[in-house]
Amino acid sequence: MSGSVSPMRLLDTWISQEAIEFSLDSPASIDAAVDKVIAASGDGVELLGFGEAMHGSGEMLILRNRIFERLAQAHGYSAIAVESSFTRGPVTNDYVAGRQGSSYDEIQERGFSHGFGRLEANRQLIEWMRAYNADSLNQTKLHFYGFDAPTEMTGADSPRQAIHFVSDYLELIDRGDAAERRQRIDSLLRQDSEWENPAAMMDPAKSIGLSPRARALRIETEDLMAQLQIRRPELIAKTDERRYQEATHYTCVARQLLNYHATMARPSDRRFVELLGYRDAMMGENLAHIVSQERGRGKVLAFAHNAHLQRGKARWEFCGQVNTWWPAGAHAACILGPRYSVVGSAVGVSKAHGIGQPEAGTLEGRLTARTDRCRFIPTHSGEGLVDQEIAALPTRSGGKMNQSYFALTAQSFTDFDWLAVLNEIA
Repeated sequence: MSGSVSPMRLLDTWISQEAIEFSLDSPASIDAAVDKVIAASGDGVELLGFGEAMHGSGEMLILRNRIFERLAQAHGYSAIAVESSFTRGPVTNDYVAGRQGSSYDEIQERGFSHGFGRLEANRQLIEWMRAYNADSLNQTKLHFYGFDAPTEMTGADSPRQAIHFVSDYLELIDRGDAAERRQRIDSLLRQDSEWENPAAMMDPAKSIGLSPRARALRIETEDLMAQLQIRRPELIAKTDERRYQEATHYTCVARQLLNYHATMARPSDRRFVELLGYRDAMMGENLAHIVSQERGRGKVLAFAHNAHLQRGKARWEFCGQVNTWWPAGAHAACILGPRYSVVGSAVGVSKAHGIGQPEAGTLEGRLTARTDRCRFIPTHSGEGLVDQEIAALPTRSGGKMNQSYFALTAQSFTDFDWLAVLNEIA
């Protein structure tokens, strides 16, 4: 990040000097604030993460929409990637491009995972992107991606969709061999319900991830990867580099998903945290792939929970056990280096989510004091701030009705390049 940092400032001085204020009710003020953030971040960023402090905040999604609109209109961004299944993303992207569906209602379930297609702000985002692409004056067309793993908290998808995508691609060069391979694969896949059994998440014995069929399917997937590698010149000549890379990535998705199912089937005290780690590793690989797909067209905005996009280890207490793992943002930072920048977010008060006034001295309390406006604030990785004051920061209490709100800590200074602070949400 460009710009010098004055030495040894107190937190309140840093906030007052660095804050870029805006109002959710004023699109012009958001645009101006985004312009300042982008200018300060430098030209080398290819992937900008924007983390939501918790799921379920309509205001956070509205802010995301406005940020992406400004990035697309003024800063060379051509795509948005959201916390939704990677394999469902193409359905929504086809709608955004005007290739599929006459109404959003036709694609909102198939084109999103986690039920996110039902959120009004997501409808508004997709309809805006479709209208933008339909305008002939906009030469750079926008793309939509999901970058989440094909998993849910209650289980994981069948690998069918990812594997079939690759076998369909290989049909372009050898229809007979591909048909024979498809028959073998389908005999191993059988019913999707066997893979997607929700009981398998809590009971390894209910998973088929280590069955003879699953092991054989993993070998078939490796063979698909081998075919793509040894016939690369032929495949690129008959399609193009971008489609070839897409097929290669879908093979990686299938391989990772089969590994995820194998982990589900393996009894272990670390089973749950390993599944969390696998999911975020997949998300990180998906982000890197999306950036490569958009390279030459534009930059990418990624939107997900703070915990997925932060650079440092994620932490979540579940069923009385504290779990830590490396999130997607940490993987993206390793792969992309300074080409990845991330804005985390925080909320002051949300009565609807059981989030009360932040306690005195907490980071949220300091960030929301003496103003009723929202603000972006650069973290500078904590450089130039009084170390003792950062180390002594107390952590605020969490939300009583929204367990997805994770409070800011001293680690937030290095987890994020910027913080977006909303004083109060409904």
